[in-house]
Amino acid sequence: MTHLVTVSCTGFVSPGVDAAIVEGLNLRRDVERTNVGFMGCHGALNGVRVASAFAEAAPDAVPLVCAVELCTLHFAYGWDPDMLVANALFSDGAAALVGLPAGRRAEGARAPRGGPASGGQDDAAAPWRVSATGTHLMADSADAMTWRVGDHGFRMTLSARVPELIETRLRPWLVGWLAEQGLGLTDVRSWAVHPGGPRILSAAESALDLSRESTAVSRSVLRECGNMSSATILFILEQMRMERAPRPCVALAFGPGLAVEATLLT
Repeated sequence: MTHLVTVSCTGFVSPGVDAAIVEGLNLRRDVERTNVGFMGCHGALNGVRVASAFAEAAPDAVPLVCAVELCTLHFAYGWDPDMLVANALFSDGAAALVGLPAGRRAEGARAPRGGPASGGQDDAAAPWRVSATGTHLMADSADAMTWRVGDHGFRMTLSARVPELIETRLRPWLVGWLAEQGLGLTDVRSWAVHPGGPRILSAAESALDLSRESTAVSRSVLRECGNMSSATILFILEQMRMERAPRPCVALAFGPGLAVEATLLT
């Protein structure tokens, strides 16, 4: 591994998770470390963007992305409605991926369970390729989703406006971004939508005219694991890869801002 990108918005400590990973995995002492911190549920997609940039810049780059979230460290006591929602929704989780420059593949890579990879490729171990990334910070939405330090620890607020903002503002931006990639909504063959909650998924489905089947993996991960903040989208992508989801695939995640992050995978 030449680069280590760590992603987290929970449980701050220094030396950080990156140092612990270097020690625990016995990585090279000169591995280049970058931390993507405090970006919330879409942080893993930001981490993937950083790793992709490293891989594109250097032909020998092998970046490792680790998203680690310990949401239960911030479990709040009391009857505040906002905190009760956060307590019920968020859970602990960690996920990782290895990035390689285009044209390379990991030696000895194992094939996904169930057979060949999707996208018309014969190689069952063929990795998914990051073809494009995009971001959009919605106007007048700074109070819709917040994560701040209060008198008694971190305090999260999730406004009831979040689903409405996604339902009304996601499509116009996403249509324009996809057009820049030479695609339309109907060209996307699978969707990896971060399940901030059931209403978030419903809002995304409504905005993009998606069926519930399109977000079945997202709902499954939410049901089985809860919202693991940034790690969640990597759980979804791994399950979709194992199920040979067709490509192109668009991964979407939402976070404080209110911001949306998108990654086009082919």
